Amino acid sequence: MNTTTSNTSRPDLEKLARRRAGAKMGWYIHAFVYVLVNIGLVGLSAAKGHTWAMYPLMGWGLGLLIHGAVIWFLAPGGGFYDRLVARERRALGAWERG
Repeated sequence: MNTTTSNTSRPDLEKLARRRAGAKMGWYIHAFVYVLVNIGLVGLSAAKGHTWAMYPLMGWGLGLLIHGAVIWFLAPGGGFYDRLVARERRALGAWERG
């Protein structure tokens, strides 16, 4: 059961859907720029006979990974977030019942 859709109105769902779609589009743009820039950095590094390009590749890659985790797993309306909210509702309901 999707707890987000069961407790929100139609305009709220539209707003949430647009926000989540915008966040995902932002991640796709981030990933695209990451690939383009790092292809250039790897090419430049290799042309000079060095391996320094792995440092920005790994650092920026970690940032991209964290960005993706927030967008797909932790953002409101995401599956993981919905499961946590449902679990908390069940726990609070049990606590309220005594």
